[in-house]
Amino acid sequence: MAERGRPRAFERSVALRRAMEVFWEHGYEGTSMSDLTAAMGINSPSLYAAFGDKEALFRAAVELYGQTEGGHTERALREEPTARAGIEAMLRDNALAYTQENTPHGCMVVLAGSTYTTRSTTVRDFLVECRHETTGDIRRRLDRGVVEGDLPPDTDTAALAFFYATVLYGLSIQARDGATLTELTASIDTAMRAWPSH
Repeated sequence: MAERGRPRAFERSVALRRAMEVFWEHGYEGTSMSDLTAAMGINSPSLYAAFGDKEALFRAAVELYGQTEGGHTERALREEPTARAGIEAMLRDNALAYTQENTPHGCMVVLAGSTYTTRSTTVRDFLVECRHETTGDIRRRLDRGVVEGDLPPDTDTAALAFFYATVLYGLSIQARDGATLTELTASIDTAMRAWPSH
């Protein structure tokens, strides 16, 4: 029987999840390569061979975040029957996720690049683009709400999308600062009272 090639000494998906958690907790700039190799249980050559450089690993971690803990916004906007229900579920589901005890508080995409140097402007720009995409997704759901009669025909969906994106990102920062789910819920209740009436 032919010998198989030497298996990798780590499970890529497990290692990537550990990297995601480190970046989520400490941010891109606050995470060192030694932090990553320790969390992932691999040495630097293995990390580079499997993921490329630190920025490539970070981008893969953000993608994983979007497919897992960060997927609440996309799901709410896609699955809820009305624009209002979609926005409310987006805020409430994320607030719950932001305050879980077993994960870092807040949103990785909002917080991981909040401090940066000239060496990491590409990371900052990448996260800015991710957040712009979310705002665009919110606006598209609001536009659909206008078409379907959930919102008045004259609704400024760009301004409304920007407002609810600002609330969403603010919830993340407040959660990282220690706000409770009860406090975040009160803010969401207030934000939903701003919903345009027919």
